[in-house]
Order: sequence, then structure tokens, then C-alpha cells
Amino acid sequence: MIDLVLYGGVVFDGEQRVPGASAVAVDGGRVVAVGTDDEVRAIAGPASEVVDLAGRLVLPGFTDAHVHPVQGGVERLGCDLTGALDAADALARVRRFAQAHPEVAWIVGGGWLKEHFPGGLPTAVELDGAVPDRPVMLRDNSHHAVWVNSAALRVAGAQSAGTLHEEEMDQVVAHVPAESLDEQVSGLLEAQRYLHSLGVTGWQDAIIGDYAGHGDPTEAYLAVQARGLLTARVVGALWFPRGTSDDNLADVVADLVRRRARIAGEPGGRFLAGTVKVMQDGVVESRTAGMSEPYVDPPGCACGEPVTGLSYVDPAVLREAAVRLARNAFQLHVHAIGDRAVREALDALEAALADPDAAPDLRHHVAHVQVVDPRDVARFAPLGVTANLQALWACHEQAMDELNIPLLGPLRASWHYPFGDLARSGAALAMGSDWPVSSPDPLAAIEVAVTRREPGGDRPPLLPDQAIDVRTALSAYTLGSARVNHLDDGGRVAPGALADLVVLDRDVLAVPNDEIAAVRVDLTLVDGRPVWERS
Repeated sequence: MIDLVLYGGVVFDGEQRVPGASAVAVDGGRVVAVGTDDEVRAIAGPASEVVDLAGRLVLPGFTDAHVHPVQGGVERLGCDLTGALDAADALARVRRFAQAHPEVAWIVGGGWLKEHFPGGLPTAVELDGAVPDRPVMLRDNSHHAVWVNSAALRVAGAQSAGTLHEEEMDQVVAHVPAESLDEQVSGLLEAQRYLHSLGVTGWQDAIIGDYAGHGDPTEAYLAVQARGLLTARVVGALWFPRGTSDDNLADVVADLVRRRARIAGEPGGRFLAGTVKVMQDGVVESRTAGMSEPYVDPPGCACGEPVTGLSYVDPAVLREAAVRLARNAFQLHVHAIGDRAVREALDALEAALADPDAAPDLRHHVAHVQVVDPRDVARFAPLGVTANLQALWACHEQAMDELNIPLLGPLRASWHYPFGDLARSGAALAMGSDWPVSSPDPLAAIEVAVTRREPGGDRPPLLPDQAIDVRTALSAYTLGSARVNHLDDGGRVAPGALADLVVLDRDVLAVPNDEIAAVRVDLTLVDGRPVWERS
């Protein structure tokens, strides 16, 4: 009666290493027993598959609470600059892609790093040297800027040295051919394969809508689901339009309700959309993250008027939107990088949570939380708002040290990624990658959360008092993120839980902290069935 037995290992149940447990039994897509080898193997039958863990760790599948899989998959299949070593390497990759694809009218891709270029600003002239005859648009890894060549600027009728930020991107994006449904489906399937190889069994897609030249991925999800190929459990965060005002807020909410109902009405049930994504600000390196005080001018810069970044949604409108969305049973997922944006997000969620007509148990979350005033750190736990951490960013590396910290000054730099203070205050934690902004490998992110150092790097830790321990980080990336997705029978290894499980090649709770990123996934199960296995 038992489909699968995993024995001879170590069990992490989503909160802790289970004392005395070395085996897990699975039947009908659910965990049915956790215990000693003798206890669990005693209920196996002659038809049961039996796997010797040989000391390896079994834990719940990772849930990525903030990721863009269709964008990431499409970019992996296009002109992918991820991993380029420097500007010259990035340009060489563009040149090779153009030579290999003479049939492509527009060369589109992404993954370049601002720190590879002076001031974080690559030029059209540089890109012209690689591709002079066709328009090129390349998103940076943050997806808050694009790098274009002169041909693209001519098509768009735009004036720029070659880098466009935030809403400036729309000048060129409007002219880029739309991704086809087949391209999006291929991108989603590639992303799912890649994420499963990293132990990710579910996620929250942080933009279900058009963004930065990527089309709305709704139809791709529904197509893959209809074909029975969507093995991940996915919650889609419906895009809340930037610039929404009091005048059109009612129409925006009505459209979100309609879109949610349409997705829920499709058969399959692995893709749902009960969340709304609000991008409240930009990013520090382009001085678009929302700050309470002006940015520090870089040395030698005559930067003009003081800059405090953006609030894409007027704070008063955001508060009213949060109330209306909560009344319509939407979870809110808010992008907030700067301290002002975090405060605006918490103010809006506080208003929604205080509203007597709000639906219960919506589990709102604020993503990124890069620069947080200590007074606002203390608000997360009492409000019941989850801090959604992208931990891979919480370390000294080139972009942090050259493009972020100098713009903030010493006080705000000391507020960076306050994971330790959030955990000590009792705040609920979830974790995600923001891929393709950065690597979707949960174990690399967990190492940074624990060490506050770039894996393999030689720079000192970033604010080491803000580190969290391995158990807390593992729990955030499994149980915490599953909770954000309302997957109450997931993120756990316990009788009755979904058998979405991962086997690591060693016990990550026992290795040195600076070796966590080297731990590899050997087996990923969804509903007790393998969706990825290391050969």
C-alpha cells in the first residue's frame, strides 16, 4: 500500500531536524509516515520503491516566494548575458548570438550587470560595435533598466546614451516584437526544469502582466497546465498598474477580480492567482528606490536637485487600493526596496488589516526589504505581515559596494537587509530569488543569509549581526514561503503533508556555513513522483 520509502537519512520537517527520524513513507502523493528506518520500512509492501538515503537529508520542496520564471526561461533561451565576466564578455556574447541568429529582426535578452560599466551605464556606442545593423534591447539583471544600441534608439525615436531606466524603458519596449505564446511556453517549461533541478517545487510568480517587454504569462501557464505539464504549484501575482489613481482605481480592482476568476475557472488547479503585485519603488543603484531622505551625491557629481526616489503609486491611493483589494480577498505582494517604500507598504497593509470588511487570513507580504528603518522592522510581527527576503543580495559585492552603499550614507547603509532583527522581533519570514534578477538557487541564498558573505568571495560580511541561522533560513524557504502561497499542506514533512520533497546530497544542517552553497539537489519529488533526479 506504500508507493515510496526513503530511509537511512536525516529529516528536516520545515521547522527542525526531526529527532530520531531517518525515514519517510509516501503514498498517493502524500507523506504517510515519518520515523525510524524500522518503523517506516515495516509498512512497506513488495511493490514499494525503497531508496537508501545513505545519510542524505530529506526536506520539503523549496517554494520561491518571489520569482519570474517565464521571463527567466525566455531569457535563458534568448541572448542570455547571465554569468558574463565583464563588459567585454557581455559584448562578445551579444556578438556571437547575433552571428548565430541572422534571421532575428530584434535581438532581445538580458542579464548584464551594472557594475561592469562605468557608473553602471553601458552605452549605445559599445553595443553598436557588436551589432550595428539590427536593433538590440538587453535588460539588466534587475530588470529596472535596458541597454540599447543606436538602431533601437532610431526605431523608437528616443534620445539616450544607451541606458534607459524604469518608465524610460517604455520608449523602446513599445517597439520590440511581442513574445509569441510558443516562446513563452518554451520559456516556462525550461524554467520549470531548471527550478526543479534546484529543489524548487512551487513558487509565486511576481508579475502576471506585461512588464519590460515581457508579455503577460497567463496564457503560457494555462496552456502548460492544460497539457498536464505544469508540475510546480504556482500562485500568480496579478500586476497592479503603475500610476493607478483614485479616478480609475475601481476599474483596476474590477479587472483584477475578473482576471482571477478566469484563471480559477480553468481545469488543473496548479496555477491560481489570488495575489496582487504592487511595485512601489525602483532600485537604489538608479536612485529610484523610495527614500525618506535624499540620496548622497556620488563624488564629483553635480547631480542637481535632491533625489528621494519614486513612489509608483501615490501613498494615499495605495492605502485605499489595499483596503479595496483585501475586501475582495486579494493577498498583497509589495515590492519595496527603500525605507520610505517599506513604510508606505506597511501603512497601506495596516489600513487593510484594520478594515472590518477585509477578508481574513490573506497573508500579505513585502518583498526585498533592502533598506528598512528600525522603527518599521518592529511593525512586521504585530501586523502579521511577512518579510519576503531575497537573501542572495545581502552581502558585500561589487554592486553593493560601488553602486548602493555610496548613495545611502553610513546610517542607511546600517539598515541593510535586517534579517536578524526581523527574526528576533518575531516577524514571519519567507524567501525567494527574484530570478532572473539573481540566481534561483535556494542553497546559495541560504548561505548568504547565514554568513552575510558572497559564496566564494573574500569580502567581509555585511552587517553580521543581521545573519540568521541555517534552520531559520531553511524554514523560511520551505514552510514560510509555502504559507505565503496558502499551501497549508505543503512546506512540511509530516503525515498528511503533500509529498513535495527534496533530497540533498548531504545534511545542510551539518556542513560548515561557508559550504552551504556547494550542497546539491539529488532528487526532487512532486506528489511523491520524481520531477528531477541527478544522473
